[in-house]
Order: sequence, then C-alpha cells, then structure tokens
Amino acid sequence: MNDTSHSEVRTEDSFDVERVHSWLAKQVDGLSEPVPEVVQFTGGASNLTYLLRYPDLGKELILRRPPAGKKATSAHDMAREYRVQEALKPVYPLVPAVRALCQDPSVIGSDFYVMDKVPGLILRGRLPHDMYLPSTAARTLSEAFVDTLTDLHQVDPAATGLADLGKGDGYVRRQVEGWTRRYAQARTWNTPSFRRVTAWLADHQPDDVSTCVIHNDWRLDNLVLDETDLHVTGVLDWEMATLGDPLMDLGSALAYWVQADDHRIAQAIRRQPSHLPGMLTRAEIVERYCDRMGLPADNWPFYETFGLFRLAAIAQQIYYRYHHKQTRNPAFRNLWLAVNYLDHRCRSVIRRSTRN
Repeated sequence: MNDTSHSEVRTEDSFDVERVHSWLAKQVDGLSEPVPEVVQFTGGASNLTYLLRYPDLGKELILRRPPAGKKATSAHDMAREYRVQEALKPVYPLVPAVRALCQDPSVIGSDFYVMDKVPGLILRGRLPHDMYLPSTAARTLSEAFVDTLTDLHQVDPAATGLADLGKGDGYVRRQVEGWTRRYAQARTWNTPSFRRVTAWLADHQPDDVSTCVIHNDWRLDNLVLDETDLHVTGVLDWEMATLGDPLMDLGSALAYWVQADDHRIAQAIRRQPSHLPGMLTRAEIVERYCDRMGLPADNWPFYETFGLFRLAAIAQQIYYRYHHKQTRNPAFRNLWLAVNYLDHRCRSVIRRSTRN
C-alpha cells in the first residue's frame, strides 16, 4: 500500500519479532532469515496493524492483532476476522488473501493473523502532497465507493459458508440496544448521556429491510486504490463484518462522510477526502445506493442518526482507553470533543425529521 501513515512500533504495542518470525516461517512457505523489519500503521484506531518487510525476499505481509486494555466483549476477535476474509475471498476478490492465524498466546500474548499486503494507494484525510484529484475523478471515486458496497451487499451468504455469521432477524433492534449499552459502559464524565438520542432510536426503529453480508466499517480509507486510475483493488478491515441490514451499513458508512459544507468540527475530524469538489454528497450517495439495491429511503433519518450515534460510541470506547491510561496514543486525546459534536449532529437530524 502506498501509505505513509506508519512509523516505528510504539513501545506499548511492541511484540517479540523473532518469535513471530519463527512461528510464521512454519506457516508460510519461503520465509527465511533474517527476521522481518516491522513498522506500525498509525491510521487505525481499533485493532493494531503492522507491516512485516522481508527485503531480501521482496515480500511484505500485514499482521493484525487486538489492542491492550478494556475491550468490548465481542470485539477484536482475530479468528472471526480471519474466517470472514477466508470465506469471502472466492466470491468477493477485493478481500486480501489471509495466510495464517495464530491462537497460541505464547507467541505474542494474543491471537493474531497475517495476510498479504494489497498494493495500491490509500487516501486519508488529506491527499498526498503531490496528488491532484480532478472533480471528475473525485465523482468517479465516490461512485465506486457506493457501487463496491452494493456489490458486497449482493453476495449470497450461503454461497460463502457464512450463513451463521449473524443472528438472523432483529438486527436493527440488536444494534440499537447493543450500542446503547456499550456507550453507557464506556461513558466518561466529559461526554453526553445520549439519552434523548437512544430513546428516539428505540422508538423509531424500522424492521430489517433484508439480511446480507455487511462490512460495518465502510470508509474510503479502508479501500485500496490502483495508483493509475483509482479503481478499487482491495477492501480492508473486516473486524466488524457480519450478517445484517444493508441500510444500517450505509448509515454507519455515511457517518464518516464529511462533505464540503459540513461544520468546521466535522472537517477537523474528517478521515477521508470526501469533501473534495466532485465528490457525491451524502444525499446523492443514498439515492444511488437505494436505486442500485432497489430499497426505499423513507426511513433515512433513522439510519443517519444511528450511524452518527454508533460512531460516537466507537469513539467513546477508544477514548475510554485513553482516559483511563490504558493507551497513551496522542491521536485519542481529544476524541471526547468529537463525541460531543456527534451528539449535536444526532439531535439536529432528529429535529429535522420531526419537522418534516
């Protein structure tokens, strides 16, 4: 990946490289001495991701492992993430090829897995300094953002062996209840209660529109792009993939989609270049997605509010670890401000929907 957002491994996230190499060499053919060079990707805020470089072999692999500190009970399941990618790869080729899963705690103290590195470009909050994206290319890229998601949502779970990945009907209800509980458990003194928002979500939740494979963390910076024409060559970060309601997946994705006319606080926390001239707006994305999927957008304020609340809960879980000194990653210091802002956004959507 042509991604410069990596650095030396933070002390709190380090592991025994020789032990990992010794284990990995028994799982992957052709890995010989010396041990790999290791750098840590800094873009993620959940599972930890490392690049393993074998310069003498011309080979690069990616290692994924959970963070230290307090975690949600069902989060950071490396075996599940590995299984999802392994099952999806034959029918959804954009999934990176996984190579080995380690569930022996004596290696690094936690489960981890290794996969191939997908070559290409990952766009973060700002474009690379030497890159210009014309408005026509930005529009094409944002259309691909939508279309690649609809392609995933049209995968037959039974054909992949993932029919048991989710819990069946009732996904919307479980998500509202689950994220309400998780936010309450992670709340700190400097963040809002979200009681009005969660009560509204509970009172206005629709039935599931369908059940399909959903990614649950769909963002531009989880897409790998061809460096020549920017078509999508890979989709990363399958940690939260499951079977669920596709409009819930879209609502969660658009919580990250900061457009050009959004508030300056939204611009400050933006993680992808969705604000550039030519990019589809959130409303245009919803229209294109629903047209391709044949789904109604009548209840969109619910999905929009849920996506924003869910993002707030994710940010709060991460901030909880920083607040309680379970991590010292400075990128997490001001997440409490983002949580307060997202509460305001949720209330604004609710007010608009009530007026309409």
